[in-house]
Amino acid sequence: MSHGGNGPYGPPPPPPPPYRPYVPYPPPHTPLWRRFREDEWPTLREVLRSASRIHACLWMVALCCFGPTVVGLLICYPLARSARTQARRVFPPSAHLRIHFPDVARIQKNRAWAALAATFALMVAYASPDDWDQAIQQFALRMAISPWLLLLSAPLVITVIIRLAAPAARAGMRARLRPSLRSALWYCGAFAATPGLFVGGFFLNYQLEEVTVLAPLLLIVLLLPALWMGLFVAFASPTVVRSAFQTAPVHAALPALLTGVLVWEFAAISLVMGGLPPGPAPLALIAAIGGPATVSALAWWEIHRLRTWHGVRLRA
Repeated sequence: MSHGGNGPYGPPPPPPPPYRPYVPYPPPHTPLWRRFREDEWPTLREVLRSASRIHACLWMVALCCFGPTVVGLLICYPLARSARTQARRVFPPSAHLRIHFPDVARIQKNRAWAALAATFALMVAYASPDDWDQAIQQFALRMAISPWLLLLSAPLVITVIIRLAAPAARAGMRARLRPSLRSALWYCGAFAATPGLFVGGFFLNYQLEEVTVLAPLLLIVLLLPALWMGLFVAFASPTVVRSAFQTAPVHAALPALLTGVLVWEFAAISLVMGGLPPGPAPLALIAAIGGPATVSALAWWEIHRLRTWHGVRLRA
């Protein structure tokens, strides 16, 4: 018997809601400054769209005061973005990390900033104009010779590590050297091609100078590949030096060992070419030895972590 037309089981259930297709949430918005630091660089259109929020008066002042610089940056930005993308594709920034310790990486980064601040303070307190020029030259020399010094040091360290390994593991370690050799060949080829492209561009422009009046425009077109290759090398160099040509698959401790060897080689080169840093002798000696010593201590701490947490051994 029903009461009020509801039936013996109560009122009927409500009708189902209308069907709505699933729409995923949009990905979180990443600020442009973070994309420049961590992710793939934004396109020129995205940069200009973000720059359009700047007041027009500021744009007019920038164009009037730094017009050629602004135009050059706008022209070179797509070239730099393409070179950086290809450098990260050929030399992945994190592909060499078989075992990653975030706390070790954080302390290494803090040590680098502290060393930079201490060096700057020492230069401000005691350096002369000649010392500043010498410091800039040493920094440029260090940036230029780092990959080549690593290329000379890596075979010696790798040979020692393979000799210390168990005889049964040596064949596998040699087989895992192929990606490192490929990475070294890629980098050396790009590094050697950069001056060749610059020289070739100027030579072709010299040959065409007497033929056409468009020689300056042709020079810009001819130098674009050389500029792209130079930017490719510049973006690849930090990863190449940090990963030691991606030698971690051969042995997990190789990047830390090569970093320790490389920093002492740089210290010896700096002492031979420029002597001690400016300042009192005890402070200059601490500045000259403290940097390599702290880097070696952090590298040994990383190797200790690898040995105690993951069983990585340097000897058989």
